[in-house]
Amino acid sequence: MNRLVGICVALLLALCAGYLIAPGYSQNLGPAYPDEAPGAKSAADAPKSQITGKSPVDVVASAPKGSLHNPYTDNPEMIAEGRKLFLSYSCNGCHGGNGGGGMCPPLSNDTWVYGSDDDTLFRLVSLGSDKLQKAGYYRIGMENVVGPMPQMGLLIKSDAELWKIIAFIRSVYNGDPKRRNW
Repeated sequence: MNRLVGICVALLLALCAGYLIAPGYSQNLGPAYPDEAPGAKSAADAPKSQITGKSPVDVVASAPKGSLHNPYTDNPEMIAEGRKLFLSYSCNGCHGGNGGGGMCPPLSNDTWVYGSDDDTLFRLVSLGSDKLQKAGYYRIGMENVVGPMPQMGLLIKSDAELWKIIAFIRSVYNGDPKRRNW
């Protein structure tokens, strides 16, 4: 009986988290890996976002969808600062100390639940998964463990801090280099 209750609870949690959406299903406004889209420009061609010093939530509120691009990508100094911030904001509590996963998805592989571009990741961390979905984003990738992302944009002090955290996250990526779109 306890096993049946456990299975029912797991199924209910999976349904509530949106986990049981068919793989590859997407209503998101763009492909998970834009570089694979016909005629897509590479992320290197995208203009980098200016640091405003505003809170991540304020930046998201004023930035058009698709316009946010990390100015700190591949910058070793910013990656080191990003790792410290990643740990100080307890991102490691859910994603593991080196982004390898835990009770939430790993940040080091090819699976990005909502998409892998800078703009989507900035918005996901800022708004959390519930508000991101309300903004029109849908799950496009699946992981074995997919807990809801809390709204960290209320805790992270500035866009500069969040971009440093994202630079660190990008540095631990060990997936297919062809899928790197940042």
